[in-house]
Amino acid sequence: MKKVSILVPCYNEEASLQALYEALRQLMDAQNNYQWEVLMVNDGSKDNTIQIIKQLRNQDQRICYIDLSRNFGKENAMLAGFDYASGDCMVIMDADLQHPPHVIPDMLKYWEEGYEDVYAKRITRGKESWLRKHFSLLYYHLLQKTTRVEILENVGDFRLLDRKCIDALKQLRETQRYTKGMYCWVGFKKHEVLFEQGDRLAGESSFNFGRLLSLAIEGVTSFTTAPLRFATILGLVISLVAFIYMCYILITTLIWDDPVAGYPTLITVILFLGGVQLLSLGIIGEYLGRIFYETKERPVYLIRESAGV
Repeated sequence: MKKVSILVPCYNEEASLQALYEALRQLMDAQNNYQWEVLMVNDGSKDNTIQIIKQLRNQDQRICYIDLSRNFGKENAMLAGFDYASGDCMVIMDADLQHPPHVIPDMLKYWEEGYEDVYAKRITRGKESWLRKHFSLLYYHLLQKTTRVEILENVGDFRLLDRKCIDALKQLRETQRYTKGMYCWVGFKKHEVLFEQGDRLAGESSFNFGRLLSLAIEGVTSFTTAPLRFATILGLVISLVAFIYMCYILITTLIWDDPVAGYPTLITVILFLGGVQLLSLGIIGEYLGRIFYETKERPVYLIRESAGV
């Protein structure tokens, strides 16, 4: 009998876990032709998440858990799940039921047909502000234009991965992780499943605008060097414009004896060039920062305790 693991990263999800378990229990009981494992990774929650997970484990031995020593972030928590999931395939989903469990049988059907990465594509994005929605779409558009790896739009972590994909992702140990890009980088045979993303069942999302912006920067710096190339091209263009302007000033002064504009022009040029230099240094700094973290070779996560793995 084939075994299916369900990976659920959890951070302050005490209000959602019981409803999530009931939905998954109904799914697992109905799909009794598979052996099931629900692996919950507690990512340093500050509420009673781990206590509720332990209670669920006592009720149902199909519930397994990993309790990380602190909050390492969702990307690293998922890597812990990749390392310890024992199924022939694994479904990754959020704990807040925005990813509906009733989609999982469709994923399993395509997996049985030979697909190795069955990803769920959102038809709608649920309750989301207009600004956040359009920033997300713009980000994916820019990332797609600047990277050689195809980044799927409106596709998140909700997907089924074959054991081949899991083993491949386990080999990618970088500390600054952008898993959505890694799914595409490892390749394998993919198929999409459409779904309606629901609203968050309870609590508040830990992904505010600042954390989403940080994740976007991780995505850009992980899969493309386009910002560095942009800084180089911008520097070349500004140097060319400055040279042409210098020639223009020299000619107008020598031939037509025009007075050279003074303080305002000088200050404007200095501020503009200073801003460009700081922008370029910031872009270089982002990439140097990634090198700095990777050279430390620290473990991506640490485990306090676990059960069932």
